Amino acid sequence: MINGVKLTSLPIIDVEGGDVLHVIKSSDMGFIGFGEAYFSTIKCGSIKGWKLHHKMVLNLVVPIGEVKFVIFDDRVNSTTRGDFTEIVLSRQNYFRLTIPPKLWMGFKGVDECDSIVLNIANIPHDSNEADHLELNEIYYKWSSKNVEK
Repeated sequence: MINGVKLTSLPIIDVEGGDVLHVIKSSDMGFIGFGEAYFSTIKCGSIKGWKLHHKMVLNLVVPIGEVKFVIFDDRVNSTTRGDFTEIVLSRQNYFRLTIPPKLWMGFKGVDECDSIVLNIANIPHDSNEADHLELNEIYYKWSSKNVEK
């Protein structure tokens, strides 16, 4: 696992009529403030990436569908520089993925239908605090669907 990235197991509470899927509390590790929460959808086989936030901490959960997240570390003084971490999140693999600033991240929809990603970020969105690269600018083979727990 890349330094600073956290994977937190989350409870799903079976309730008659529909389950409760916990995400984050202010007392949880990984919570460092609230800026905004938003959903992002991704179609099967689609890839979104690469993106690096300079200030934003991401707290990602996939309540519907299945999404493969890939994180790449190119931080100069990091002991995990040059490493990739791959994590597939879904309701069956229900975790919160916390990604600190300064790491490249991309994700791919791997379910047969559209998937939903929830991000609870520590700051509001600011397009000036993120960098983007084309998919081919970081070499990674997107075809596999490995799961790290």
